[in-house]
Amino acid sequence: MLNESLARLSSGSKIVNASDDPAGLAESMTLTAEIGQTNAANANVNNAVSFLQTQDGYLQQVGSALDQMSTLAVEAQDVTKTPGEIADYQQEFNTLAGYINDVANKTFNGVSLFSSTALNVTTDGQGGTFSMTGVSIAGNTAYTNATGGVNGSAPISLTAASNGALNAVTAAITQLATDRATVGANEERLTYTGNELGVLSTNLSAASSQITDVDVAQESTNYAKYQILVQSGTSMLAQANQNPQSVLKLLQ
Repeated sequence: MLNESLARLSSGSKIVNASDDPAGLAESMTLTAEIGQTNAANANVNNAVSFLQTQDGYLQQVGSALDQMSTLAVEAQDVTKTPGEIADYQQEFNTLAGYINDVANKTFNGVSLFSSTALNVTTDGQGGTFSMTGVSIAGNTAYTNATGGVNGSAPISLTAASNGALNAVTAAITQLATDRATVGANEERLTYTGNELGVLSTNLSAASSQITDVDVAQESTNYAKYQILVQSGTSMLAQANQNPQSVLKLLQ
């Protein structure tokens, strides 16, 4: 019993051998597996949230670019500007459009950030998933009408064309607002899921601890008790060994 108590204290587990508590061992193994699955799902969710945050960060920059493009489209209609100045506006407009077209191809760990394909995120250890709605830039006409796709942006050097470009950019800004709301909703949903998985993991760990973790105070008391018993037994055995010697001395 002293050795068993020492083994429990040194390992921190009440179940040192399977024979100590077969039913408890089986239950703790199931809980341990579920904890591992829950933590893995939580890691998946956290990675998906990072994906969405990166996605939204790029969209914020796209929004800034579109805002400036709309400003340029209006400034290009100023009758007091010379053709050279209008050409400068056009150059800046084209550069910003090229930036948006470049963002459309960005990736996160090799996964496209802006694809219309939904991504299924594992939300638990039982096969549950959440489908993140995809957000596309290159494949969305609202953006390509404003940026001209890969072939160049809309012209703003003429008044009529400038009005058309302004309308296209305004439509792109409206689409961007919808896309950012979609990304935000996805992130909010997964944040709730991540919090839920964190609570579940904590409670599963607590349940497993009740089964397997040693009560240090109780076991320390047991260890001290067994030490006293062993020491007392040893002393009694020594005393018992001395008694025959005393009898022999009396007979001599």
